[in-house]
Amino acid sequence: MLSDTERQVLDILTRTDKDEAAAREMGVSLRTFRRYVADIMLRLGAANRFQAGLLAKEQGWI
Repeated sequence: MLSDTERQVLDILTRTDKDEAAAREMGVSLRTFRRYVADIMLRLGAANRFQAGLLAKEQGWI
């Protein structure tokens, strides 16, 4: 099960192309946003963000 923060990160990842813009939209630091992304990738076992998106879709997370 995803937390609200994890859902927000995945949603923002699908709409933004820059981490800086995504972090700003979430109201967190760039470092914090990147940590959120890394945690999601680890949880999914993804090697990169593209794979994370595919795996998240397969899991029904997005």
